[in-house]
Amino acid sequence: MTDVPATMRAAVVRRWASPPCFAIEQVPTPVPSPGELVFRVHTAAINFGDTLIASGGYQVRPDLPFVAGTEASGTVVAVGEGVSGFAPGDRIAACGFVGDARADRRIVGAFAEYAMVKPANAVHLAGGVPLEQGALFRSNMETSAFALYKGRLQAGETLLVLGASGGTGHAAVQLGKLAGARVIASASSEAKRAIALAAGADVAIDSGDPEWRGRVDALTGGRGLDVVYDPVGGLATERAFRALAWDGRLLVVGFAAGAIPSIPANLPLLKGASLIGANLLQGLKYEPEHCAREAVRLMDLFGQGRLSVPPVARRYPLEELDAALADSASGRTAGRVVITIGEEREAVR
Repeated sequence: MTDVPATMRAAVVRRWASPPCFAIEQVPTPVPSPGELVFRVHTAAINFGDTLIASGGYQVRPDLPFVAGTEASGTVVAVGEGVSGFAPGDRIAACGFVGDARADRRIVGAFAEYAMVKPANAVHLAGGVPLEQGALFRSNMETSAFALYKGRLQAGETLLVLGASGGTGHAAVQLGKLAGARVIASASSEAKRAIALAAGADVAIDSGDPEWRGRVDALTGGRGLDVVYDPVGGLATERAFRALAWDGRLLVVGFAAGAIPSIPANLPLLKGASLIGANLLQGLKYEPEHCAREAVRLMDLFGQGRLSVPPVARRYPLEELDAALADSASGRTAGRVVITIGEEREAVR
């Protein structure tokens, strides 16, 4: 690892707390084992999952202490034995867990100056794509693509996207349009609805409108929705499920509202409708070939300018990670929140 310091700044989680608590410490810079690579972090994106993982609320708990952060971009500085396809100087976007998180309980650790990742969790950034944008792309776009694939979205169908200005919602709007669907975006503020419309939504409605269901019925001519993309949870889920058409599908992506909803079992029965879980981590485990192909396809579309990321609302330094997570979790910010750690380098392979 030429020109890489022996220690680095990192946000270390030493105890479970809600909201999560980080200590910015000097820790050893990771050295890649066989089948791993180390990259210098340029940008780490903030998402809801980071808050859950760092507070101990996620379905997988890394062993304490650990460095959090699961979505980042940067430049490769070292590769372990047996790694092919990557070399120092490569610009990458990385996301997800290192190896089998349930077995070795190590994660990418992107809230640091350097992070380690398996090659399967890294994708070359398309030429000309800024590193900051690369950090915002993969997790959201691949999550949404996997969900719409599981939901069997077809051209001509009507897709409702909840939380449409957020990272995965913004991605779902674009992918829905690429699939030939009519896309209705639902978001809580005018600024957020503007982001969804800029992403290509055919229409955007106020998620807080007391007449929300009536708006959906009017937009579908009373027929109902074919597919609902739901990263929100809470009360929004049942309301959206009731707006489904016959044989409709609601995609369970996450619970950004904080509450895990319960759906009365008679609703799927009456509508012939389906509740479909869409967990990208499980997809990577059980359908790795499909997910790997999608990662490359989506990055190609990104490089062609056919897919985009939401605007960056705020940038924080690593030392203000607590504030960045709180900002993102508040739900009031229109656009993404990022941690800026490194500088763009000229070397591009």
